[in-house]
Amino acid sequence: DPRSGGLKRSSGGNVHAIVAETWAEVRDDGNTQVDWMIASYESGSKSDITVVAKGNGGASACADALPELEPAFGGCRMSNGRFSGFYYCPEACSAMKKGRASMHKNGVLNVLEGRDGEIKMAPGFNE
Repeated sequence: DPRSGGLKRSSGGNVHAIVAETWAEVRDDGNTQVDWMIASYESGSKSDITVVAKGNGGASACADALPELEPAFGGCRMSNGRFSGFYYCPEACSAMKKGRASMHKNGVLNVLEGRDGEIKMAPGFNE
C-alpha cells in the first residue's frame, strides 16, 4: 500500500543484549556503582554494538570516558534523577563511520527504555 509510508528497512545495527542489561543497571535505584554507560562498535565490526564502558560519577564522568576515534551511544542518570541518552561522534571520526553510526543511532537509543530525552554529549560535558 503506497499510503503506508513505504518499505521499512532495518538500520542494520546489531545491538547486543548486554546494552539493555547495562542500561537496566543505570536505571536501578539500588545500584550506586553504575549511573552511566557507553556503547560502541565491537573491535573490527561495522554493525555489532556492545558496551565499551560503564561507571559512576554522572554525566561528566561519562563524558571523560568517551572514545577518541569511534562513534558512541549511551545514556546516564542526570543529577535531577532523569535518564538521558546520547549519540556522540568525534570530529576525527571518518565520514563513513559517521554515516553508519547515524543510521544505527535510533536502533541503539530505542534499547535504552525509560530515557526521557537526549543530551549533546561531548568531552568536557557538565550538567
